[in-house]
Amino acid sequence: MLLRDALASAINRLTDAQVGSPRMNAEVLLMFTLGCDRAYLYAHPEYRLSEEESRRYDQALAQRGRGVPSQYITGHQEFWGMDLIVSPAVLIPRPETEHLIEVALELAAGRAGTPGLHPRIVDVGTGSGCIALALAKELPEAELHATEISPEALDIARANAARHQLAARIRFHQTDLLEGLQTGDFDFVVSNPPYVGESEEDQVQLEVRKFEPHNAVFAGPTGLEVIERLVPQARAALKPGGWLVMEISGTIAREAGHLLDEWSGLKIVNDLQDIPRVVVAHRCAP
Repeated sequence: MLLRDALASAINRLTDAQVGSPRMNAEVLLMFTLGCDRAYLYAHPEYRLSEEESRRYDQALAQRGRGVPSQYITGHQEFWGMDLIVSPAVLIPRPETEHLIEVALELAAGRAGTPGLHPRIVDVGTGSGCIALALAKELPEAELHATEISPEALDIARANAARHQLAARIRFHQTDLLEGLQTGDFDFVVSNPPYVGESEEDQVQLEVRKFEPHNAVFAGPTGLEVIERLVPQARAALKPGGWLVMEISGTIAREAGHLLDEWSGLKIVNDLQDIPRVVVAHRCAP
């Protein structure tokens, strides 16, 4: 089959399966199958797919038609200008999480004038490692730690760190939140914790509910359960004046803010859709 015909057929197939953005998905999966970029697709409509390429493209389309995210099919997702390996063991990195990186970098820049400061940062629940890697990339003087309870996810994070030549910059810890880490030793605690309540499950996209790791999405009945444990652990882990930076949703923004009533500098940052996305606070001196 010619490339142009395979692509047209795939778009119709995904449209019939009610997959969102059928053209984009059809192109992404065809690029994955052929090992090419989008420019190649447009420049070579007369390319004839081999039987093996047609078979693999059909398999990828069948998976996507069942709802499997394209990132899990291709094994890749872009985040902060980095191509990251992903699998069903980790949450797929999303553009919204880049707001957390922006906030953390702004705070780090504000502390850059402190003599001898080499910020110590811990990313809690690192998953694919996307947050820790982005901060390591942008803050070459920082000491990065990353925690993760899932050994499978930790393997993915380590692979991404090695892939981007950042393995020597990040210490990975298999633990629940901040358990076992030295207290009073960090300048920043950053996290994209599970924050969706099980009561909101019917409002979450079907493919997220069905294919992404449940414990990385849902925190418990209200969505606050993990954050309620993380806040006191972060307070203990941070130096006086250290910052906690967490991704949240608009549903729990007010309640998350209340959990930080005893902190200073509380701020909630909205995303580009004006939805509360990041909560920031710093630990007061004892």
